[in-house]
Amino acid sequence: MASSSALVTGERLVVFLFSARVALAAPARLAAPLTLLAAAALGVELAVDRSASAPSTPLRQFRTRPGASSGILLGATTLPCVMLARLIQLSRNLLTDPSGPEEFAYLEMQYWAVSISCLSVLAFFLWHLYQYANNGVCKTLKYASLVVVLKVMTCLFFLLKTDGGMLRMAKNGYLLVHGVAAVILMKHILEKFPSCSSFGEALLVSSGLVLYFGDMLAHTLSKMEFFSSSEVLIHTPGTRSEIATVIQGILLGIFLLPLLCKCSLQVWVCCRTLGKQRTQAVEKRAEKRIGSVVFYVSLLVVLLMLVPSWTHLVQGLAVHPFVWVLHYMFINSHERLALCAYWICVIYVSIRRLYSISKENTMERILLRKYYHLVAVLIFSPAVMFQPAFLDLAFGAAFAVFLILEMIRVWEVYPLGHTVHKFMNAFTDHRDSEILIISHFSLLLGCALPKWMSSGFNDRPLAPFAGILSLGIGDTMASMIGYKYGVLRWSKTGKKTIEGTAAGITSVLAACSILVSLLASSGYILSQHLLSLSVAVTLSLLLEAYTTQLDNAFIPLVFYSLLCL
Repeated sequence: MASSSALVTGERLVVFLFSARVALAAPARLAAPLTLLAAAALGVELAVDRSASAPSTPLRQFRTRPGASSGILLGATTLPCVMLARLIQLSRNLLTDPSGPEEFAYLEMQYWAVSISCLSVLAFFLWHLYQYANNGVCKTLKYASLVVVLKVMTCLFFLLKTDGGMLRMAKNGYLLVHGVAAVILMKHILEKFPSCSSFGEALLVSSGLVLYFGDMLAHTLSKMEFFSSSEVLIHTPGTRSEIATVIQGILLGIFLLPLLCKCSLQVWVCCRTLGKQRTQAVEKRAEKRIGSVVFYVSLLVVLLMLVPSWTHLVQGLAVHPFVWVLHYMFINSHERLALCAYWICVIYVSIRRLYSISKENTMERILLRKYYHLVAVLIFSPAVMFQPAFLDLAFGAAFAVFLILEMIRVWEVYPLGHTVHKFMNAFTDHRDSEILIISHFSLLLGCALPKWMSSGFNDRPLAPFAGILSLGIGDTMASMIGYKYGVLRWSKTGKKTIEGTAAGITSVLAACSILVSLLASSGYILSQHLLSLSVAVTLSLLLEAYTTQLDNAFIPLVFYSLLCL
């Protein structure tokens, strides 16, 4: 893990400016917790970085991604800033939309949930560092501990202002469960997938997953008869689309697939021990075949039984989600069919060409990786403008397919495991490990998350394009121009150049001007100020220049947050 003992670094300065920009646009009661969280995260990051040079530290049990800094400050502030920026955006619609107050209250609860999740992970780091009080970080620990305590007091003050009685305690418990779950999940990620992520990346993934499944749990409980009284635990908005429910149901099933497979295999192992013992070679072949059969059977159970049951409960879908998707695609939807044909052609041509280049090693890896970003622009840009709802569904389907293929590759599921592994290895880069290949996940989610979060009220038409603009245009041009023509570097140890960053900023602003013209001709009312847009683009590209974290994961979220203001 790369560390920096300096208080001010390029990445920390950009994160400070980003957090300050969001906090200054928010009401004081919502901005104060973010400010305290950022201060606590900075203290913990300094403590972790300084303890990394100590002879022994309890955090060494977690092997992080080589070459990356801890990234705790960036990981702890990104999602709270995203939720707060979305709250600021929704506040502009409170007086005109009848369902606006309900959506705002629910999103505010999610803001507190993700803040408590990040705070709990910071407390987890502090608890580990306290085990070694003689590692030279005592002053930093005292400072960080004080800020964490202040943050806890602020959170409790908010919680105590909610409804009274048992309902208040239930809401408090619901939020605190998010924190406990985030710590458990982050610890699981760092232990089970060593050298695959930094602390900040693991924090972002764990808090994001806990928030997503907490939303799923809230919607499930709100539809159950036991919780359908007037005093429900969480008032979930009733404006949820069928597409969002289908996507969430499929992802719920796929994320539960490993648990179902593990339980089924344990049952089979118990039954096998009662039978006849066989030789080691025969036993190994039998385990591989049985494991593959269990995987495919579990996948069918999840997709054919669990997913439709959940979507029927939450959304009231009378048909299977796959039937609903086929009906949505093929009935009175010539534009969607044409878009699917266009996607198939682009994906086929690009994969065939890029796979050939990768095998021949005729191009630098960094340039080859940026061509994937350009392909993403070609695929997603037309759909965002002409079929935005269908693109939401396509993003969910693609993410589900990626998850299933990664499970098949990691578990070597017969007969596809080896073939998938060989194919995916041709598209890896230095941030992928032997355990997980995350580059395709990060690119897809980097483009998808701003689009998903822009569903519903959105008075910033450029916000859904945040991932496509920042990754497909800005990051690509910055890397290509910087690699070919860059001379002046931002730091002595880094590879990013000032010329590349300037090219990225210029290209994104140029792309935004073209998009603004196209959107205006399509009837969109544009309210994005040029100064605000320039600040958003500049900060996002400066983060790309300075951060050693997974830029595909952080830059789109930062850019989206700034566009919402």
